[in-house]
Amino acid sequence: MSFTKLLTLFSRPNYVRRHKIRGRGSGRGRDIVKHRAVKRRSVVLGIGATAGVAAAGGFALSAQASGESSGGSGAKASGASGALAFDKDDHTELTTTITDAAGDEHEVKYHFYKAITYVTKPVDEKYQSLNVSVPVEIDGKAVDATGAPILLANSVGGYMPSSVAEATGVGGGEMTGGPGGGATGGASAGASAAPSASASASASTGSGGVQSGGNAMVDAQGEMVNLGKLALVTGYVVVEPGARGRTLVDSDGTYYGTAPAAIVDLKAAVRYVRANKGRIPGNTDRIVSSGTSAGGALSALLGASGDSPLYDKYLKELGAAEASDAVFASGDWCPITDLEHADMAYEWNWGANKLSSGSLVDRTVSKELSTAFADYQASLKLKTKGFGTVTARNLDEYLVKTYLEPSATKYLAALSDSARATYLAANTFITWSGGRAAFSWADFLTHVGARKKDTPAFDAFDLSSGENNLFGTGTTKARHFTLYSLRHEGSASARLPGDLPGKIDLMNPMHFIAKRNPARSKHWWIRVGTKDSDTSLTVVGNLALSLENLGDDVDAFMYWDGAHGSNEDPADFMAWIAKVTGYEKRSAK
Repeated sequence: MSFTKLLTLFSRPNYVRRHKIRGRGSGRGRDIVKHRAVKRRSVVLGIGATAGVAAAGGFALSAQASGESSGGSGAKASGASGALAFDKDDHTELTTTITDAAGDEHEVKYHFYKAITYVTKPVDEKYQSLNVSVPVEIDGKAVDATGAPILLANSVGGYMPSSVAEATGVGGGEMTGGPGGGATGGASAGASAAPSASASASASTGSGGVQSGGNAMVDAQGEMVNLGKLALVTGYVVVEPGARGRTLVDSDGTYYGTAPAAIVDLKAAVRYVRANKGRIPGNTDRIVSSGTSAGGALSALLGASGDSPLYDKYLKELGAAEASDAVFASGDWCPITDLEHADMAYEWNWGANKLSSGSLVDRTVSKELSTAFADYQASLKLKTKGFGTVTARNLDEYLVKTYLEPSATKYLAALSDSARATYLAANTFITWSGGRAAFSWADFLTHVGARKKDTPAFDAFDLSSGENNLFGTGTTKARHFTLYSLRHEGSASARLPGDLPGKIDLMNPMHFIAKRNPARSKHWWIRVGTKDSDTSLTVVGNLALSLENLGDDVDAFMYWDGAHGSNEDPADFMAWIAKVTGYEKRSAK
């Protein structure tokens, strides 16, 4: 068999009432109480948050609305009405303290709009609702956020359900899988300063990373990062959407959050925001999405699939707003995406690395998957200066020269002379000359050490992976989604169920990039840690290069010795938002 073939309940937001969501079983029939917020009521929370604030871009104090045109196609734009009309007066006024990257505290007063249902026919409002936070004062200075960028910060991890319904303020959505595998509870942290030798040492042992399937972000010191709070203190509007996820099941045993529920929900949230242009604060034509891990994959998918008609039937079923679901820019951290090729990519990248137990994975399976990846990589036909077409034969060198050596160079250059000498003495595979780091791909793999996942990493033979659950359907919890795993466990002539190819496409940004979707985001911020073996580094490499080949503005970087969930430059991300949206110039007026 050729491996090439393997490639082949209606509610007005914030209306005061008690109701039961209509749906099958108790999983979707719980009582939900919505309370109308007390308008303009000041509450001092004093959240000792440690988010950073962008040094560039600054506070957007008294900025004027821009009135600039949409970054998307605008083909579906229309105003919201009735149940999906945003009520700008229905908020609670909160005051909190956020610490910036320099360690300086800032008092932020903001309007908090809680648990707004963003569709008229929700399956489960606990997950299909969003929160909006709008800055009104920073350190006593008035902020006019009318034309501010809007950060759409999802908190999805592991393709599991995400809810903001119980949050009491900005950045309070569910956050799981913190450093060491614990829950974080939505704590935030500041941007890191230059990496330290001790930070790298801890990264080498795997500490400071996010649990596989988690959605937390950590800086180089292992402290928590919360982009919602960071965006708020920068003067941006923050929208935090919930979304259904793969583990949701009702009393009849029906899974109602499997693919493509999560991306459909996030698109519905974008449509709600864009339909409320002129009502909801912020520039609805300048929405920037963000997410980590599976949330990073969904953020990339939002960016790539804007206004695709492939989702229309799902959005119509939910009663989503008739508006564009294109986002202006996409911020993606360690995206777990391109799932139908992820097993192949993982073995090409990490196949030679042992498991933490010290044993190697099945060598036959690893080799077969790695061989199949060569066909897939060739099919992408990606080109770049200095390498020509990037194939499986030169992909390792491309990653080393484009990402890994520049990452190590930046890391080492930031160290003191003594700390650098100590690090280089402990990592003799690196040649440090003329202020630059150099090493081979093989030595890099040895440096990373144990791989995190067995083989196949995503479409597990025993259907035990989260991704198997993601592609479950009805009362079937998990299914194979690649021919390789399906046929390995069954007949050599087995075929995937008829609904799966379409659903797989709906979950993969590479599908829409290959189609050159005209309404995709044109600005991309992509990050991953070099020691992140939750997926292959080729996922970021191919995502970024595919977008560069289309002429998009791509800022992609790998954090040296960073683990899964690393976010070592959040303040730079805030400044990047100001730059690409043009808000930096307006706020300086």
